[in-house]
Amino acid sequence: MTKPTNRPPAVAGMFYPSSEHELRLTIDQSFRNTKFGPGMPPPALTEERRIYGIVSPHAGYAYSGAVAANGFYAISASDFDNVVMVGPNHYGIGSGVATMRSGTWETPLGQVQVNSEWAQEIAKKSGIVDFDDFAHSRDHCLEVQLPFLQSIKSKFTIVPVILIMQDIDTAFDVGKAIADTVAENPKTKTMLVASSDLTHYEPNIMAHEKDNELIKAMLTLDVTKFYAVLERMDVSACGYGAIASIMVAAKNLGATRGELLKYATSGDVTGDTDAVVGYSSVIFV
Repeated sequence: MTKPTNRPPAVAGMFYPSSEHELRLTIDQSFRNTKFGPGMPPPALTEERRIYGIVSPHAGYAYSGAVAANGFYAISASDFDNVVMVGPNHYGIGSGVATMRSGTWETPLGQVQVNSEWAQEIAKKSGIVDFDDFAHSRDHCLEVQLPFLQSIKSKFTIVPVILIMQDIDTAFDVGKAIADTVAENPKTKTMLVASSDLTHYEPNIMAHEKDNELIKAMLTLDVTKFYAVLERMDVSACGYGAIASIMVAAKNLGATRGELLKYATSGDVTGDTDAVVGYSSVIFV
């Protein structure tokens, strides 16, 4: 039997503070940010409608933390105890589509258990999802989502999925496998998280233009249109396959549209608009 992996923080002290006190303070400031964040701490008021999933950025908290806080604020009143997270494999290491069979992820706020049963079920249904702990060992895209989740939920499990393969066929395969697993396990309350930044290292005005078009496609839950815009406008979103996978899963589960909670670029946040990165916070309802 394979020994469960304890994944230590790979980017604590770089993308977010490494001390619990500073991290909690930074997250609180992100929620209270009135310009780029929701402007208040969670929990949000309980909604009648179901939020199936979110799209969340994954830069350093100093850049995208406040934008990310909008999505976590929105789901803070949602009833869930399991999170399926999909993001891009920035380092290109390990399997093309990788989850973890078991183990825990650590952050300065504590440990989060991998939902082994769900990881195996998704892999079984997909056929292209492999088990590869090494693929998850260095990347920041899923790790940076955890402290926000830990700040709004005291206990939950995760199913981490990281992608080198981000083509449309992979998105439909992974998204359907996730949706089918959620549908067959209604007692487990699950939230879906797509981790991605949008346009990379282009002038601010161009990033806004490109990302606006991609977000429009995102909100329609039309994955074919999403890939068409991505290609036509040459949008350099790093986690487009992760977004598309969660679009497929959310739509299969009953979501009818997306809602943009916040969009901003690193240039909007820092004032340096020459070469920016775009960040969006979107919910699927």
